[in-house]
Amino acid sequence: MTALVACDKVELQNGEPCFRIALSAPRANALEPGLLTELHEALDALEQSGVQKALIIGGRNFSTGGDIGRFLEAAQAGRAENYADVVVPVLQDLIMRMIEMPVVIASAVRGAATGGAAGILFASDLAAAAPDAFVQPYYGVMGFAPDGGWTALLPELTGAGPAQSWLMANHRFGALELQRLELVQAVDADPETRALALLGGIETESALAAKSMIWNDARLDGVRAGLDAETAAFRKLIGRQETLSRMTEFLHSNG
Repeated sequence: MTALVACDKVELQNGEPCFRIALSAPRANALEPGLLTELHEALDALEQSGVQKALIIGGRNFSTGGDIGRFLEAAQAGRAENYADVVVPVLQDLIMRMIEMPVVIASAVRGAATGGAAGILFASDLAAAAPDAFVQPYYGVMGFAPDGGWTALLPELTGAGPAQSWLMANHRFGALELQRLELVQAVDADPETRALALLGGIETESALAAKSMIWNDARLDGVRAGLDAETAAFRKLIGRQETLSRMTEFLHSNG
């Protein structure tokens, strides 16, 4: 791994080890192939460590999701589907690994967790958010199909109706709204420390037993099928002229 993702171990308040994964990539941790590859390598290292609790942190912004500039560049070169193939399936596999792992995973979120990056929050077992944290889908604005579990995982957590409303209206939900939806368990000016406290406050084997029973084979199969459907839909829409035009307009307006 390089400077895109750093891993180390810290000690929880109860003396347990915690494996910490820190994102520090350009463009507010945009989910491009290099970062996604290193996140998988970080999960490999977590598995090899034998540590049963982990924390994922970002910087001032947790992650702004897919790199629109790189998607647009690929689309203009007629390679939109090819670029999607090295981003979306890799993100989907990351989400699946997180919910399947026999590890209690917490996230500490500051600033934006938008687009597919919200899937890392959705796949976490616990989360703490800074007061400035927010989640927003943006798919309808961009002309993309949802990925990262917005349709495959989020309805399991909030119910289908709220998930659909969130996507269709492109709501920006702040930290308190995320807490109301129980997507985060605490709002704190120091979300990293608060997330570590959440991890330290639960008994590991009990938490892992609950995780394995909640994410039973039937639910995992459903999420896996949903993620595959997201990938196929994303690939279908990404190469359209309408999507290219919307990406161009978005970057021009936010340049």
